[in-house]
Amino acid sequence: MRFPAALRSTRRAPLLQVLKSAAATIAAWLIAGWLIPGPLPVFAAIAALLVVQPSVNQSLSKALERSAGVIFGVVIAVLLSLLLGGQSWVVLAAVVVALLAAWAMRASSGTANQVAISAVLVLALGSSNPDYALDRIVETLIGAAIGFVVNVAVVPPVLSAPARRDIGMLGRELAASLDRLGDALPTTRTAVQLQELMLEARLLRPMKDAAEASLTAAEESLSLNPRRGRHRDDLAQLREVFDRLSPVVTQVIGITRAYIDHYEDSLATDPTVQAIAEQLHRAGHDVRLAVQSAEEVPDARTAPVPALTTPLVVRPPASDHWILVGSLMEDLRRIHGELRDET
Repeated sequence: MRFPAALRSTRRAPLLQVLKSAAATIAAWLIAGWLIPGPLPVFAAIAALLVVQPSVNQSLSKALERSAGVIFGVVIAVLLSLLLGGQSWVVLAAVVVALLAAWAMRASSGTANQVAISAVLVLALGSSNPDYALDRIVETLIGAAIGFVVNVAVVPPVLSAPARRDIGMLGRELAASLDRLGDALPTTRTAVQLQELMLEARLLRPMKDAAEASLTAAEESLSLNPRRGRHRDDLAQLREVFDRLSPVVTQVIGITRAYIDHYEDSLATDPTVQAIAEQLHRAGHDVRLAVQSAEEVPDARTAPVPALTTPLVVRPPASDHWILVGSLMEDLRRIHGELRDET
């Protein structure tokens, strides 16, 4: 991995979040400096900056984490300073004690780091006065409160757009996988082509995981969010679409695996296999139809009515392909069951 890649994110944070972070930091600096005269309000500014998160729920968690970490860190710093004096090595001792205390309390990694950082800052800034320590705690609480209020008051974030994007991408790729499999069944394939088909099908799993993570984050972003009323139905619809697509991903991977494991050139001329291929194309159409609600621009190739209207019924195959045909039929039946009610 190249060094610059470690410093960059794959996606840019929303500009509005950046502006809210800057506004919260400035407001915390000014308000805390006015309410608590004395040292620069560094603790308040840092707290406000950290508390502005992509969702209101995350902001509250970060505010609690920051506040608890500062309180414990300041208390540890004051106690060590009173017991051991103001020598420079006490700062190092404070780091060790703070981390051990956080470990003993089973604190999260963010809280543990905050305990140690707060202890170091209090000692390094040159004061173990209890009044100074109390002011830093109050200052942190002010900054955390300002960051939380700014994030709630100024267009509180709802993470529905990433969820909609990822579910739409999953649906399109799932439909494409069904179409690729439908194209493959009635034709002869080389070993390389079969391997490519399997690799493309396996890519559906990480796409499904990404869509589920985005959808979970979107649902969590509604917690404590004053805008949740207007977005709740939208996310419920996205969840319904995802819940229907998720089992189909498993079935498509299974169909592809069974086809490759039992592949013979003679499959291409088997009438039953050709009929299943047609049903796979219809299933791809219906996946696109089911996912239209998750797409801003629906696929123009998709008709407004489902193509997979009834399960395919075939007679027992007279060929030697009955194991594969039975496997394909069962997976196709399950796909039909998942898509029937949605479409």
